[in-house]
Amino acid sequence: MSRFFISAGETSGDLHAATVVKALKSRFPDATIHGIAGTQMVARGCAPIRHMSELNVMGIGDVLRSLSRIKDVETSVVDWCGAQKPDVAILVDFSSFHMRLGCKLRALGIPVVHFIAPKLWAWGSWRVRRLRKSQDKLACILPFEPKWFAMRGIQDVRYVGNPSAVGCAGGWTMAELKAKLEVGDGDKLLALLPGSRPQELRMHVPILAELLQRIRLELPDLSCVVPVAPGVDREALAPLWQQGAKQIDRTAEGYAMRADAAVAVSGTATLELALWNTPTVLVYRASPVMVFLARRLVSLNCAGLANIILGDRPVMPELIQEQCTVDNMMAELMPLLRNEAAAQKQREAFSELRRVLGDQHAATGVVDMVEELL
Repeated sequence: MSRFFISAGETSGDLHAATVVKALKSRFPDATIHGIAGTQMVARGCAPIRHMSELNVMGIGDVLRSLSRIKDVETSVVDWCGAQKPDVAILVDFSSFHMRLGCKLRALGIPVVHFIAPKLWAWGSWRVRRLRKSQDKLACILPFEPKWFAMRGIQDVRYVGNPSAVGCAGGWTMAELKAKLEVGDGDKLLALLPGSRPQELRMHVPILAELLQRIRLELPDLSCVVPVAPGVDREALAPLWQQGAKQIDRTAEGYAMRADAAVAVSGTATLELALWNTPTVLVYRASPVMVFLARRLVSLNCAGLANIILGDRPVMPELIQEQCTVDNMMAELMPLLRNEAAAQKQREAFSELRRVLGDQHAATGVVDMVEELL
């Protein structure tokens, strides 16, 4: 009977890891799966050693305050793996923690698959030395990554497909989403996605609530929806509910955020919106220290994954830090809601994005790599 360890550290990783848990259960029906797990992983059959929420930090200050807790999680997991000796460990995203953990697991003789390569091509390329030591196989979800990593000494690296590309292929049409929200088919629907981490919510919910208040002065019949992921504090979204935003469960069967336009915090959500053909304005605010470091370390022009994949150009307008104001959001958003040509320009680029990413099932590719290590 096979025994696997799997770990995720944030909401998006929980969703991706859950698909791997499901694929492992399908291929190895008698396997046991333990890990650092979120709610989606647990629902798919992963027995939690520690809960993912214990690692949910953002920003240097938050990390420093949480160091002892993070170290305790790491120690307990290494002790468990040393005693139980899983056949393979799968570490999903969350690279700073997982590269360190991967080195320790390999030292115990446990082979490691790292799923979702760290974005060292954007910043921190010197960390490739640690990555070489922290995994046996690297599963990438962006098609240009295998060549980049192979040129830097990562020996077993491959593109397994993009989870978002497959996950966003079906789901609700715009008409079906509007019907669920009781929005008229001819009425405009705006999606607001303020992030999932606590600090992201603190940074973005107030300004998005102000945006919604302002935009309703010009478009009084506009409807607004906010998708809510598992583990997100709904009370933190209260300013949006007070402005009349409707909520929808991110895990609802058939979920797809095909709206007339969206404003979304930089992250996986912006890639998903592009794959759903939703014209989007990307926004991001962080602590001054994080922004100071990012502007000196990041070697790319764009922050959004869709923009990076499409040639590192702002197909989606990006409003970062001091540019992330209500006035600027209004200036970028109103043409998408009022001018079909502006929206169509984004949609044409999004069709190329879908072609580039393909339709491979990433979880299947990851389990193939796991099986090679047994």
